[in-house]
Amino acid sequence: MFVLSEHPKRGTLKIPIYVWLPDIAHLEEGCLDQALNLSELPFALNRIVLMPDTHQGFGMPIGGVLATREVIIPNAVGVDIGCGVAFCRTSLTSDSFSRPLLTKWVEQILAIVPQGFSHHSQKQPCQTLDDFQKNHPDERQQQHLWKEIDRGYYQIGTLGGGNHFIEFQTDNAGRLCLMVHSGSRNFGYQIARYFNNVARNNRKNWQNSVPKRFALDYLPEDSREGLSYIHWMQLARQFARENREKILEAALRVLAKTIPQIEVLERSDVHHNDANRERHEGEWVWVHRKGAIKAGKGEKGLIPGAMGRSSYVVEGRGNPKAFLSCSHGAGRAMSRKQALHQYSPASVLTELEQRDMILGKRQMKDVAEEAPMAYKDIDFVIREQLDLIKIIDRLTGKAVIKG
Repeated sequence: MFVLSEHPKRGTLKIPIYVWLPDIAHLEEGCLDQALNLSELPFALNRIVLMPDTHQGFGMPIGGVLATREVIIPNAVGVDIGCGVAFCRTSLTSDSFSRPLLTKWVEQILAIVPQGFSHHSQKQPCQTLDDFQKNHPDERQQQHLWKEIDRGYYQIGTLGGGNHFIEFQTDNAGRLCLMVHSGSRNFGYQIARYFNNVARNNRKNWQNSVPKRFALDYLPEDSREGLSYIHWMQLARQFARENREKILEAALRVLAKTIPQIEVLERSDVHHNDANRERHEGEWVWVHRKGAIKAGKGEKGLIPGAMGRSSYVVEGRGNPKAFLSCSHGAGRAMSRKQALHQYSPASVLTELEQRDMILGKRQMKDVAEEAPMAYKDIDFVIREQLDLIKIIDRLTGKAVIKG
C-alpha cells in the first residue's frame, strides 16, 4: 500500500489517496485522475481509498471508497446499484458430478434464466417491490420511477450481461459451490440515472462548487431529493439481492432434479455498489463503495476472479485505514474495447478449454470483452490486501454461464 499526498500537476492534495497497490505505476491515468478529483471534494472525510482491483469508472474509479459528510453522490454509487455476489456451498463432492453432467446443468440453466438484455415474458413474484409499494406510498410522486416498478417484475431473476455470471466451482475440500454475480438490472440503472440528473439540475440551488467535469454532482442528505434517493437506492440494493437469490434458487432446482439429496451447507450474499451511513473517526458519514465491499472485522466477503480463474471467500479484518473495505473482484486490466481488439473469440475459448472450463453463452461474438486475460491477476489482487482480509477458501471454477 502507498499513500499519494501530492501530484506534479495538482500540488499538495487536500486529502491523501491511500492505494492498495505497490506503486503509482500500477494506476492507469484515467483512474488516477478520477481519484485526484475525489481528493478535491470539500466534503470528503480525511482520505480517498483505492482497492487493488481499481480502474477507471464514470465519475469515480471502480474499486474506490469515498466517505462524505452530509451529502450522497449517485455517480459514486454507480448505475448498477446493489450489484454483488451470492454464494452457496453444497454437499456434493467432485466425485458426484462429471463434465457431461456439468454441461447438461449449464444448458438447462441457460434455458430458464434470461441473460443479457432479455427479461421474463411474464411478471415474476418479487417481495422487494411488493413491500416498497406498501411501505413507501409517498414515493409515488416520482412518477417516472414508479413506472419502473412494474417493469422490475419482469427483470427479477435475470442475469444480465458483461461481467455478470453464474459459476460452478469447487472449494478446497472438493465440494461443489455456486456463485452468482448480478445486480439491479435496468431497474437500478434508471434510478441511478434519474437521481444523477436531479443532482446535476440542482447545482445552483445547493451552491454546488464541484466542477461539472468531475461528474460527481451530489444530493444533500437532508433534502427531499436526497432522502428520496436513499429510499430508491436501498430498494435497488434489495432488488439486486433478491435477484441473485432467485437465480441461485433456479440453479439449485436444476441440480436437485438430477441429485435430489443435494443440501446447501452455507449461503452468503455481498454487494459492492452502494452507500451506507457509518461512523468513522468520530463522524457520521456516507461511505460510498463503488466496486468495493464492506470488510468489517469478521465480516464475510466474496471476491471473484475472471472466468477460468480462482475466486476467494474471505473474512474482513476491519482495517480503519480502508474505511473497513476490500476489493470486489480482480478488476479490469483493459477496457472492453481494447479486449475486443486484442483477443478473438477463438483465443478465449481455447484459453478456457486449456483450463478445462465449460462456457455457457448464447452469443460468442462479444466473448472477448470478458477474456480472462483482460482482467488483473486475482492472486496478485488478493496478496495486495492481506491487511484488509483473511483468506477462508480458494474456489476453482469448473463451468460458467455468461450473458
